Amino acid sequence: MTAASLMNTALMLASRGVPPLPLRAGKVPFGNCHTCAKNACGGRPNMKTPGPCTCPHPCHAWAAATTNPNVLNSPQWATAWRQAAAVAYHPGGAGLTVVDLDNAAAIAWARETLPATRTVLTTRGEHWIYEGVMPSANAVQPGVDVKSLMAYARWLGRGGGTMTTLPDSVRALALTDPPAARRAPRVLPAPLGGQNGVCRHRSPVFLDRGIAMAEQQITGARGAIHATVYRTFLAVLSTHGRCGCLTDTHVARLFTAAQAKGETVRHCTDAWTNALTTLGL
Repeated sequence: MTAASLMNTALMLASRGVPPLPLRAGKVPFGNCHTCAKNACGGRPNMKTPGPCTCPHPCHAWAAATTNPNVLNSPQWATAWRQAAAVAYHPGGAGLTVVDLDNAAAIAWARETLPATRTVLTTRGEHWIYEGVMPSANAVQPGVDVKSLMAYARWLGRGGGTMTTLPDSVRALALTDPPAARRAPRVLPAPLGGQNGVCRHRSPVFLDRGIAMAEQQITGARGAIHATVYRTFLAVLSTHGRCGCLTDTHVARLFTAAQAKGETVRHCTDAWTNALTTLGL
């Protein structure tokens, strides 16, 4: 595709509320500019809220995605479009989640496990697109990645089929098969106010299992602790944040697991607040 056709595709996506970004050959984003090299600028991926990069260049991978036509048409981006090989987009920024199925076995698994939704053919498999956002996660099943918040997916057309609301079966993939939990060494008082309500859409057992899996996700993390804590908080709130079933005890369990991995109370509170803000709670 020419630079003009790539940019026209990006402008079309932006007009529909889908934030695009250019990709180099090999389906990789452009590296950060000299000012932002090694995240020296403190760019968005170093912050705790997913959002666009403020650099005028297409920097910080998924955070470069934007719906601002002035940015997409800017001189800095014009250079990138001339070097680009494809257009990608930030699914989470468009309120979407993409289940990336990389081979025939993964597609067969999805057809048996997940509700049907809009489907886009890829070079090796299919993208199943759901309406709703969640934490992104790689290798949730053999040949299956989930791309939503803080991730990008290649634009391969609108696809076919009716888009389905993001189901719990997909949300659960971000917490699939976590490492064995390590009990936190101490218990803290509840750091945030909870609502002593009842989960109206699931049984208490479902809630308890979800909190336990979230604890395991945090305690089993071997790196990127800040990001793991934020993604886990986001997953819990996306499922239970609106029904009033989370109590101080549940939140304290999550904070305790995070602190056992080295997070401070302030970091935990910031991550929780940012997750609430992201979900509009």
